[in-house]
Amino acid sequence: MEDYAKLRWDMVSQQIFARGVRNEAVLSVMRVVPRHAFLPEFLRGQAYEDRPIPIAEGLTLTQPYVVAYMIEALGLKGGEKVLEIGAGPGYVAAVLAGIAGQVYAIEHIGQWAEIAATTLIDISCRNVHIRHDDGTKGWIDEAPFDAILVSGGAPFVPETLKNQLKPGGRMVVPVGSDPRAQELVRVTRLEKGQFAEEDLADLRFVPLIGNQGWEGEPPEPDIGAAHILPAPPAVIGNPPRK
Repeated sequence: MEDYAKLRWDMVSQQIFARGVRNEAVLSVMRVVPRHAFLPEFLRGQAYEDRPIPIAEGLTLTQPYVVAYMIEALGLKGGEKVLEIGAGPGYVAAVLAGIAGQVYAIEHIGQWAEIAATTLIDISCRNVHIRHDDGTKGWIDEAPFDAILVSGGAPFVPETLKNQLKPGGRMVVPVGSDPRAQELVRVTRLEKGQFAEEDLADLRFVPLIGNQGWEGEPPEPDIGAAHILPAPPAVIGNPPRK
């Protein structure tokens, strides 16, 4: 049987800390969240490898370092209200939930929205809400947000998402005219409604599908939202190393 606790510690020290991520909240949570739980059984042995893991067509579990880098770039202090676009199997939402107060995550594939919701319940992560919808529209009923993380490459920064940021809020989004390569951009909403943009890094993401993303199959109608009941985060802390 795999020693997942040791593999998580090695992942954080060798893949994440070693490359410059220093936010202790991010490092602590990623030492605890069971990344393997968000993969099918036959892929779990690869969960802590230094690479993205394809799960299904158009769906990938993001490379651990990229997850850490993007979340660190949001500058979370704890207790925030965060929106994630492109929830996939739910791993990034679980990491966010270990820092933020409430996480609202949207996935455009109904099957994976249900899988993410179930997995988050299974690992006792109860401050996440999963919704099946076009993520590029955001979650207007819960806006504004302190931070937005977009887990998919967009052809441009979605205006709808920018407008769902609070003043002072930050969005991190991969942007590029080529769906095979993007620049990671941080957008900050200024106090007077203006926006500042910073280029952070070059990277490659699966395409963001939706009205303000790349063309693709829209979500099926009348699915609604799959909610996980709010409760204190269950994943913060540093377990003893085994």
